[in-house]
Amino acid sequence: MDGTIVDTEPYWMKAEEDLVAEFGVPWTHEDSLEIVGAALEHSARVFQNRGVDLPSDVIIQRLSGSVIEQIRVAVPWRPGARDLLLALRERGIPTALVTMSYGEMAHLVADSIGFDAFDAVISGDVVSHGKPHPEPYLHAARTLSLDPADCVAIEDSPAGVASAVASGMATIGVPAHVSLPESEEYTLWTTLDGRTVDDLGAVLAASRRKENHR
Repeated sequence: MDGTIVDTEPYWMKAEEDLVAEFGVPWTHEDSLEIVGAALEHSARVFQNRGVDLPSDVIIQRLSGSVIEQIRVAVPWRPGARDLLLALRERGIPTALVTMSYGEMAHLVADSIGFDAFDAVISGDVVSHGKPHPEPYLHAARTLSLDPADCVAIEDSPAGVASAVASGMATIGVPAHVSLPESEEYTLWTTLDGRTVDDLGAVLAASRRKENHR
């Protein structure tokens, strides 16, 4: 979601900067980039290790609350994301939102899209292991009653791509704020703008051919 459907990473970065400022903790833009896409529990531990003297659940609540407030003011859609989601719905293809953001924020974004975009919302508070662990995507596949090998995942961060690849899904990386290296494990796109359902089908077909030749 964050960085793929909506460009909320600047919102998260502002929330992080506001939090560390209260404790006089040094924090840079590069520090923020290091935790893009990671589970919120992991991010909370990073802040605690830096000197933010708050329980993990309070850190998560503070950060998420700040981002939610900013989303309510303006939803920063990523280019092409809503158009592709609408095309998938028109073709009757099941979809799931898989995010490490918690449920309130995930449903706020999903409800803001303007149509019923997802059959399932898998948020960070409904899994035991967050990205880069494969559990979030495996949970999504089970919820949709699909084999992961029949699914395509779209991600923007190294942690998200690692999670999707490990689940066995055909994976597309669309970098936003963090670069993704070239890899045979996933397909790189520069944007979702102009991409179609058939483009997704081509990625899935290529992934299946690769598996068949292993």
